[in-house]
Amino acid sequence: MNVSGPVTYFVIEGLQEKKMLMFAVFFTIYVVVLCGNSMIIYLVRTDPKLKTPMYFFLHNLSFSDMVYATISIPNLLSGLLKEEHTISKTGCILQMYFFLSMGSSCRGILTAMAFDRYVAICKPLRYTTIMTKRLCILLVFAAWCFGYGLVFPAVCLVIRLDFCGPNRVKHVLCDHSSVVRLACGSTIVNNIVSLFTALVILLGTFFLILASYIEIGKAVYHMGRAERLKAFTTCVSHLIVVCISYVSATCVYVSYRVATFSPDARMIVAVVYSVLTPALNPIIYSLRNKELREALTRAFSKCVVIPSRRKTIPAESKVSK
Repeated sequence: MNVSGPVTYFVIEGLQEKKMLMFAVFFTIYVVVLCGNSMIIYLVRTDPKLKTPMYFFLHNLSFSDMVYATISIPNLLSGLLKEEHTISKTGCILQMYFFLSMGSSCRGILTAMAFDRYVAICKPLRYTTIMTKRLCILLVFAAWCFGYGLVFPAVCLVIRLDFCGPNRVKHVLCDHSSVVRLACGSTIVNNIVSLFTALVILLGTFFLILASYIEIGKAVYHMGRAERLKAFTTCVSHLIVVCISYVSATCVYVSYRVATFSPDARMIVAVVYSVLTPALNPIIYSLRNKELREALTRAFSKCVVIPSRRKTIPAESKVSK
């Protein structure tokens, strides 16, 4: 219900129709996210042929996608099983912070993967000396710090806001913009800081990835046909993931800035962005990456025990003397 005093909890209003159907859909997607990304993590950690920087970054991206989906989907599933989906004010702010942080960290990891592809194609002779294990760890650490550090000021400003009602969030989770709209006081500073943060995260990482692929394009232009094909196959999976991630994120961002967008349409776009992307990433890499498919075949062959056929030698008949 709408409260008239200080708000201590929020009511999540999204997806309240056909709850059991929504529960089945999101539960299936969550299982796909966990199984697909767990498979990639297992293969990279156990297969010696996948001990390269590219798969080290893919391993971290899969882990980030699992955490990213876990922040929102289990709470959404539990809300679909209740008469009313409620969440405490503290829990709402924590979900908001980790959801935004993980989304930003995923973009940082995608940027690191673009840099790895740039070094592999543009500087192949120096690849092993540049992409050392120490540098790979530093890039991943920087990606995580980038996400968790940059989002922190915007969420801290939300903590300082006064909420005196209503307490109904028109979304499937504690989305930053949806929660800030419920504040009683002025939210101008919150809007400016959140806009600046979103621009830095989206445009900053996008232009770094774009710069990497511009240099890759220049290098590929001077290659032969066979080398071009090889360079394309090493980049295509990453390019597809980047396109899906940034196109969906742009749609979400635009939906909040366009007044003609209905709350339901905005919510659907946000759900597709936050749930479908982590589910598609392992599928894209598994279908497009030959080394990953071969590693999956090797892992599967180890699990399947094929009984060996014993050759039976017919007994020689005794020759009577």
